[in-house]
Amino acid sequence: MHSSHEDRKAMKTVEDATAAATLVACGLRPKQVPTRDVVYGDLVRRYREDPAFAQVVIGVAGGLGLRVLDVSPAAGVVLAAGHESAFEIKMEAYARQAKIRERRDVEKVLHGVVHLAVAALAFPRPADLASDTYVGRVAVEQVDLMVREACRLLDERVENADPSADAPELEQVWRAYARRPEVAATKDGRAAADSTRGMVARALRFLAEQGFLVPVPGEQDGLYRTTHRYQVQVRELAADRAFGELLDLGVVSIVDGSGRLRTTTDTLES
Repeated sequence: MHSSHEDRKAMKTVEDATAAATLVACGLRPKQVPTRDVVYGDLVRRYREDPAFAQVVIGVAGGLGLRVLDVSPAAGVVLAAGHESAFEIKMEAYARQAKIRERRDVEKVLHGVVHLAVAALAFPRPADLASDTYVGRVAVEQVDLMVREACRLLDERVENADPSADAPELEQVWRAYARRPEVAATKDGRAAADSTRGMVARALRFLAEQGFLVPVPGEQDGLYRTTHRYQVQVRELAADRAFGELLDLGVVSIVDGSGRLRTTTDTLES
């Protein structure tokens, strides 16, 4: 009897671990969502209703170097890779795939600034980031204008700054972005990948591939809307010093009740 009880207990442990691993695996497939997958939907429901199972999921994810940021019926499992996790997407590797024009360390930060700008434009206000129903929109031209305006303001700040003061993180790369061409065409008419708009377009495509953005057809070239998965990730990013510096520059403004965004450059030109 005792052996049979222990066997059932061991089997239950294995079944729970298998289900937890399946849920984590679903979270690693960016475009898989619970609303279109019955098994995934059932496991999300179980996670939210069964605290013991939720702890198993968190443990399985932790063993893989992942953190569970959120689990919801709409977005499913949102995971973040820890430092040195096998699933971590490092900016060095991301930048290495692009054409290098600067020193590798500068190039890496340039691409990082583009991603920061996308996040800041997508969720410019704390209320936007906190609201699960908010959907942000970003476009290639908009992001590029924002970063260039940030470069201009940082240039002014450096000119007026105390030379002995520590330069914030963003000031270390503004010159490299500002001197990069905004648009450069390839032989087949596409935007060159090493132009600033080419870099932004690549960032938006990458985020779409990861299930963070969705293309919006028909309205404007290079326009995307945010997903809840991206919102959860940006909530984590909001604690980053460079993200705060970018918002503190005031290069994003809300211009009407619909929440449509402009950079300050747009406002000056209109």
